[in-house]
Amino acid sequence: MIYPVVVYGHPVLRKVTKDIDNSYEGLGDLIDGMFQTMYRAEGIGLAAPQIGKSIRLFVIDASPLADDYPELKDFKKIFINARITQREGDEDVHPEGCLSLPAIQEDVKRPTKIRIEYYDENFTKKEEEYEGFAARVIQHEYDHLDGKLFIDHLNPLKKRLLKGKLTSISKGKVSVSYRIKTPV
Repeated sequence: MIYPVVVYGHPVLRKVTKDIDNSYEGLGDLIDGMFQTMYRAEGIGLAAPQIGKSIRLFVIDASPLADDYPELKDFKKIFINARITQREGDEDVHPEGCLSLPAIQEDVKRPTKIRIEYYDENFTKKEEEYEGFAARVIQHEYDHLDGKLFIDHLNPLKKRLLKGKLTSISKGKVSVSYRIKTPV
C-alpha cells in the first residue's frame, strides 16, 4: 500500500513517537507500505510519522546513492524503537531535503559518526556504528521520531527566509509526484 506523505504543518510531525513491540498489528504490511511509499516518492528514507503513524519506526534504502557513496551499496534497513546512544566526530555540512518538506533543500550540520541501538523487523536487537553519509541519513530519519525536522537545525534567519515556502507546503501548494496529506 502506498501512503500519502504527511507534509509540513501536520501535528504528527512534531510529536515524540512511541515504542512498539512485536505484537504491533500489521507491522510487516506497514513496513512494506513504507518502502513502497518511499520508492514512489523517490526518497531514500521514510519515518512512520511521515505517513501519519506516531511510532518509532523508520526505513532506509540509500543504495541508489552508492555511485557517490560506495559505503551505501545494499544499504537497506529497518529501524524499530531506535535510540542514538552516541554522536561524535567532526560536524559535516551537507544539503538535505525531505519528502515532508518538498521543494526545500538546505545545508545541515551533523556529526559524522553515530552509535545506534534498534530492533530489526524480526525484533532482533542491534547495536551498530555508522559514519559518513549513512550516519547523516539515519540521523535525518531519527529526528522524525523525536518530532524534529531538518529545518530545526537551521539558523533563525534561514528559517524566517523559508516561511513563505513552508506556508505554501502546509496548504498543499507544491508540485510533487506523490500523494501528500496536508494539516487541514
